[in-house]
Amino acid sequence: MAITPVLKLGLFMLFLVATTFDFGYCFRYSPLLGACSPSGYLRGKTGHCNTEHDSDCCKAGEKYPQYQCSPPLTGNTPATMTINSFAKGGDGGGPSECDNKYHSDDEMVVALSTGWYNHGSRCLNNIKINANGKSVLAKVVDECDSVNGCDADHDFQPPCPNNIVDASPAVWNALGIHGSNVGDYDITWTDA
Repeated sequence: MAITPVLKLGLFMLFLVATTFDFGYCFRYSPLLGACSPSGYLRGKTGHCNTEHDSDCCKAGEKYPQYQCSPPLTGNTPATMTINSFAKGGDGGGPSECDNKYHSDDEMVVALSTGWYNHGSRCLNNIKINANGKSVLAKVVDECDSVNGCDADHDFQPPCPNNIVDASPAVWNALGIHGSNVGDYDITWTDA
């Protein structure tokens, strides 16, 4: 079969689309779509999972999306705030990525999804969180890993979604969010 100019053009267009979306590694952030899509899927394994703050635990064989990107930052970036204990023995797993330390539940600290964590570029810097009509500053001490999970290092919890600000109980208290409102809460945040 001869390759005609029309077929060559069609193959070239298919190549352009495939490289734009990086099909070889599933989907990532696409400027054409303006979205951050899964870069792959992780098959779940079960193990001891600390459910202190109603943490989700991995289920054997279930597929969990992995993200290497997070939504683009804006002046007030929308996110979901979750609760996490950064204390030794808490549901956060091991010591914090930024300083290799545990942090008391009374400290104003957070972990950011992988894309926003950006290889540690925000480590030990404050972010401003807006919620419930209040604003607080919290220090970034960890990554809420959006790629890895379902292992002992991640307390057998699935990878984080790509839009998470995982906050200590102190942050929730400072924002005046208590009781049944604690868990998943819509917020906005910016670099401080």
